Amino acid sequence: MKIHEYQAKEILKAYQVPVPRGIVAATPNEAEKAAESLGGTVVVKAQIHAGGRGKGGGVKLVANPAEARQAAEDIIGMDLITHQTGPEGQKVKQVFVEEATDIDRELYLGIVLDRAQSRPVIMASRAGGMDIEEVAATTPEKIHKEAIHPGIGLQPYQACRLAFGLGLEGDQLKQGVTFITSLYKAYIETDCSLAEINPLVVSKTGDVVALDAKMNFDDNSLYRHEDILKLRDLDEEDPLEVKASEDSLNYIKLDGEVGCMVNGAGLAMATMDIVKYAGSSPANFLDVGGGTNVERVKNAFHILMSDPDVKAVLINIFGGIVRCDRVAEGVVQALKDLTVDLPIVIRLQGTNAKEGAEILENSGLKFAVARELKEAAEAVVKAVQKAA
Repeated sequence: MKIHEYQAKEILKAYQVPVPRGIVAATPNEAEKAAESLGGTVVVKAQIHAGGRGKGGGVKLVANPAEARQAAEDIIGMDLITHQTGPEGQKVKQVFVEEATDIDRELYLGIVLDRAQSRPVIMASRAGGMDIEEVAATTPEKIHKEAIHPGIGLQPYQACRLAFGLGLEGDQLKQGVTFITSLYKAYIETDCSLAEINPLVVSKTGDVVALDAKMNFDDNSLYRHEDILKLRDLDEEDPLEVKASEDSLNYIKLDGEVGCMVNGAGLAMATMDIVKYAGSSPANFLDVGGGTNVERVKNAFHILMSDPDVKAVLINIFGGIVRCDRVAEGVVQALKDLTVDLPIVIRLQGTNAKEGAEILENSGLKFAVARELKEAAEAVVKAVQKAA
């Protein structure tokens, strides 16, 4: 789950991570009042779940409250396009008005989970303000990394090495060590999957401050963080993904044209790979889970049919815990309830596959049935190409 910058900074403040003062505003009038209370010279920032806001015109430095009002009028309501939103952009509904910081240096600090090492890794770089992916690709030597043993935690010497890697000295070095330690504590205790400060700045007064903040959280941990779950902004998420989460389905929208309905994450990944191999691209990742029933299959079909990019559907079910006949019943019921004019290819194997095949054959509905996965992928790709 993602949250906005202003929300991330509220969490970080609770962990004594230094951040500038700021006030969120939903209207130009609120932005003007916020600027007045913060001293006049402020930065007005669009609040969307995407990076690159400044390049897209979503961040403005202003000198007084009147300019803050005008900046908010320009930003609120705009479709902000960045490299992370796609060409359609994301509508801005609120801004964060933050006191301006006199910047001396811009740095980078981030914490992610390295799945290869099964450890959190802290990354620090003097190349602040840039995308870390770009730095990694062009000048990887500028990134300093420390892998943290989960049973021991961040050690003082590791925080010192990172602070030295950022080029901090004297009092700034002490601030940097405290900053890194506090950020790591916030990362662990809130079950983050990502905590990124870009830029981390050294002000001309010598303070080390988080000028921006991005935090993502492990969805599986949110049951123990009700306060964080309340920060979820559904307007920032894909409507189909929101609907899928309400129906307990694992769904991610992709940019292909073959809608995939599969049970099990591993099988879903293999299905997407073979669709690509056969000459097309998956329109989604959709795992209906091991406890599939008729209602869940119907809900999954509703989601697939709501995606205008889907040109054909591949249903690939391997019956283990889930029974193929239940899946078949769900497919038949969904097709009777919905108006579906797309080609559908179905492959059922495993528990009650024979009974499932009989249900499909006796339904009177039109779809193709495949026995092998390669055969199913080739059939659905051929259907997409024919429709095109």
